[in-house]
Amino acid sequence: MSRYGKVAVLYGGMSAERAVSLKSGQAVLAALQARGIDAHGIDVGHDLAARLAEGYDRAFIALHGRLGEDGCVQGLLEVMGMPYTGSGVAASAVAMDKMLTKAVLRAASLPTPDFRLLHHEADLATVASLGFPLILKPVSEGSSIGVSKVLSSADLGLAFRKARAYGPVLAEACMTGPEYTCAILGDRTLPVIRLETPQAFYDYEAKYLLNTTRYHCPSGLSVEEERAMQALAWATFQALGARGWGRVDIMADGDGAPHVLELNTVPGMTDHSLVPMASRAAGLSFEDLVLAILSETLEAP
Repeated sequence: MSRYGKVAVLYGGMSAERAVSLKSGQAVLAALQARGIDAHGIDVGHDLAARLAEGYDRAFIALHGRLGEDGCVQGLLEVMGMPYTGSGVAASAVAMDKMLTKAVLRAASLPTPDFRLLHHEADLATVASLGFPLILKPVSEGSSIGVSKVLSSADLGLAFRKARAYGPVLAEACMTGPEYTCAILGDRTLPVIRLETPQAFYDYEAKYLLNTTRYHCPSGLSVEEERAMQALAWATFQALGARGWGRVDIMADGDGAPHVLELNTVPGMTDHSLVPMASRAAGLSFEDLVLAILSETLEAP
């Protein structure tokens, strides 16, 4: 494994998703070290450039959220000439911004739920056409942080203020069908997973804390439906200019038609995470998955 040199696993960071990133990074670090790779963890702070200058050859990014998944760290690594895992600066920035993602999806004629951008509480008057229930979420956060499912206009103000604490807010029509996710590794799509939770929606607790969330893989879709959903995920990945690996979240409407919610360019790698689950269904161990992601850096532009 000497061809990889000294590998920095970047985790933790300064975003609202720090706790999840710490778990992801620790799992990645252990997997790389188990494969004999000279990997070292770096809890990312403002001294990152100085720490990376200490003889590292490449970086495995296990950061979630702002200043890690949004193109900032990717830009630093580009300036330093250091290969890194996952998508580049532009794709990372666009995928992190749900409004920009929506614009790209619309331009590529890919289905996505209807939406409105909200800056001020007065903007809530524009969401009536979306109907209820609807989803309010921060434009640039992940892990369902700041997200609410709104059942009536009486709940809009509180949900808006919860999301607005993290910046501009996206109001999105609520899909009433099942929720799916499709991971991408290199140039292949992994098996689709169907998510089922007793929560109002697949929120932070359902993702990371509760054991009541059910993950169905096989997804229960027909062969043709699964292939169509994988094709939609791949088309999203390409439209956003992503590379290396990622995960596309999809929900069906009441008629079963799939709609793209977002692309995660650095998905979670915890014991509750979906990409490791999909990779196991495809016959890859967690260590295989981590090594495959790192291997992309050997051919990075």
